[in-house]
Amino acid sequence: MAAKTSTLEALRAAPGRQAVSVIITTFNEEVNVAECIESVLWADEILLVDSFSTDRTVEGAKRYPVTVMQREYFGSAAQKNWAIDRVQHDWVLIIDADERVPEPLAREILTVLATRPAVNGYYIRRENVFIDKVIRHSGWSTDKVVRLFRRDKGRYPNRRVHADLEIEGPVPVLAHPFLHYTFRTFDQYFPKFLNYAEWGAAQAFRDGRRSGFVELALRPLWRFLRTYVVQRGFLDGTHGFVVCTLQAFGVLLKYARLWEYRIRAARGEDLRLPAFDDSVTTWKRPDDD
Repeated sequence: MAAKTSTLEALRAAPGRQAVSVIITTFNEEVNVAECIESVLWADEILLVDSFSTDRTVEGAKRYPVTVMQREYFGSAAQKNWAIDRVQHDWVLIIDADERVPEPLAREILTVLATRPAVNGYYIRRENVFIDKVIRHSGWSTDKVVRLFRRDKGRYPNRRVHADLEIEGPVPVLAHPFLHYTFRTFDQYFPKFLNYAEWGAAQAFRDGRRSGFVELALRPLWRFLRTYVVQRGFLDGTHGFVVCTLQAFGVLLKYARLWEYRIRAARGEDLRLPAFDDSVTTWKRPDDD
């Protein structure tokens, strides 16, 4: 551990290295927040944006050199854009509370920033851990996200869920991955699982989409066949079967909820959708005209 720490300190002190701000967004992440923060203590700034957690997330974060802010949650994209506008440094690393930056990835990031890169951002792969096992198939092995970028060159689009950072220019992939503890227990996973289905349905409703037999019957079936058969989820054994089944079930929940929304809207009911952030400043970069 001492050798690793000294290596990171040497990389942090490299002449000309560009400083980096880390953004972490949280809601009721007491179980994750300490390990997450500890994995990025090498950064020059850590900003944690909390959505008014009701557990001890904020108390846990304040044990570390972290700036804590709180804001109502309008979706991951809105929360991260809001945070991007409040960090100090030109380079930003975004990490979710259930993710970790292993020491090899930290070294690589610091090394890249010492070269004063010409690109505006980097993809980072994720090793997704499902109940103590890294899932190697079903599409999870190719999972990558743009998370290291110049703050004035990246912005999330106006979507409640599944929004990918939009970046200018080519985006290379770093060699080392995040660790992503996406599923520890069903108790931890189901609230997130249900929220994503609800938010996905609300986004689809706002976009004017509809749900019928194809969406309710064929989309979930195709999701299972694609992830379990085509993308070889069966090679992950029982873990793979559960992962692929849950993904298919999530698709069913999303379109069933959208189907319900359309029925209720047709009979004139006032629907209470999840809150969306419609502020123009959230979705435009500060230097945009």
